[in-house]
Amino acid sequence: MTYPRKKDATPLADAFQDLLKAYRLEDTYQEKLLISSWPTLVGKTIADRTGKVYIKDKKLVVKITSGPVKKELELNKSKVIALVESQVGKGIIEDIIFL
Repeated sequence: MTYPRKKDATPLADAFQDLLKAYRLEDTYQEKLLISSWPTLVGKTIADRTGKVYIKDKKLVVKITSGPVKKELELNKSKVIALVESQVGKGIIEDIIFL
């Protein structure tokens, strides 16, 4: 599959998005972005009590090392999902599982 070359200079961000679309890597990129930005999203207190973070079948799986923090996150799951969607976009995850 060949793509026509653009004659005008394009901003790097646009070129990067075109590349992601061409190789169908948009969702993978957004997932990796979400995982790497987890500490920034939730703050230092929760990030310090977070073990492993990964995505499986559109579910964000987060290993929490503190029982009280895990319970608080479970009670505020909808707020955490809204925070994630506001940062990386809708459709990347459908649910969050706290282990």
